[in-house]
Amino acid sequence: MIYQVVTFGHEVLRQKAVPVAEITPEIRQLVMDMLESMYAAKGVGLAAEQVGHTERVCVIDVPRDAEKEACREENAAVAMPLVLINPEILATEGKQRNEEGCLSFPDIGAPITRADKVTVTYTDLNGVRQTVSARGLLSRAIQHEVDHLNGVLLVDKMSPMQKMSVAGQLKRLQKNAQQG
Repeated sequence: MIYQVVTFGHEVLRQKAVPVAEITPEIRQLVMDMLESMYAAKGVGLAAEQVGHTERVCVIDVPRDAEKEACREENAAVAMPLVLINPEILATEGKQRNEEGCLSFPDIGAPITRADKVTVTYTDLNGVRQTVSARGLLSRAIQHEVDHLNGVLLVDKMSPMQKMSVAGQLKRLQKNAQQG
């Protein structure tokens, strides 16, 4: 089932995700639906809040060719798609500043500073706790999706000047979310 991605202004995006107690058939189905929805929207990551759910689940699929050469090798051990259940960021290292977008903020992007390398622990679909480290775009995607699970949005990472430059678009998204 393809979910419609909720946009900025929808109250679910500000909710903190609820930890998943066990991997049930419903959680497996949610993950499959989230992957299908992410691919349909042409995104590289999606958090449960973005499809109106509050489970602490996100999915990521960064195409290998989207990564810089230096990161490809380092991230090669991370199988895609990456399903993160109850993810927690353990460590960050370095800095990167790149253009970042979000499916909940259509047609809005901004240069955002994030850690270059991230180490995250999570439960996989088999109920096994895993830990991976990633660099580059995959690191950015993990941080972005974990932010969503904590109710932190792209707009919260923008500078006041960046927010001013997209203020009209943000107001329209909020208005549409309240009407929808």
